[in-house]
Amino acid sequence: MTTSIHDTALGRLEAEGRLLNSVLKGATKKPGRVGFRGDIALKFAAKMADEARPPEISSDQVIAAAHAGDGHIAFFAGFLLSFEYLALLADVLGDGLSPQGRYFVYCDNIDLSTRYHVDYGGATFHVLPIDEATVYNEILELLYLEKNELKRLDTAGKVDAIVDKAMGFAQSFPKISYEEGLKRMGPVRDLYANRPV
Repeated sequence: MTTSIHDTALGRLEAEGRLLNSVLKGATKKPGRVGFRGDIALKFAAKMADEARPPEISSDQVIAAAHAGDGHIAFFAGFLLSFEYLALLADVLGDGLSPQGRYFVYCDNIDLSTRYHVDYGGATFHVLPIDEATVYNEILELLYLEKNELKRLDTAGKVDAIVDKAMGFAQSFPKISYEEGLKRMGPVRDLYANRPV
């Protein structure tokens, strides 16, 4: 029997309508594991009549996995435009967070030479800069996974390979508080600046 997303800690996010633009939202090749690739809405925009509007704040390029019967999200990697949104992310993931989980957050407005551990919401987040690349490319590089070796796999297989490797990730970064991170972060980039109209 195929595992449903509703049997996992990702089920609540799905029920709340937060899992958007997915290229994967369902069972992977590993029994009992559900994977997600897409965006997670962190703050919804005010609704006008019945039109669906994009979220005000989201975590984009998310790769996440959870297991049936486990109340926690095992793995999460995603992009945040600002380090400040880490609190919002932790709030949205809520009781899905676990001290045993592996959570990687790539922030647009932290120094490219820095990597932190930030404890928040009962979990440890690995906070890293994003260096003009995608979360997918960054996480492969961090975990020493060869892109060419994953090419033959489908999306679910790629998620499995990433999650399996990430669960053994034990690299240590300097630990800072969320408040310290707020002091260190840079200005938030306007994603729409310098775009042709």
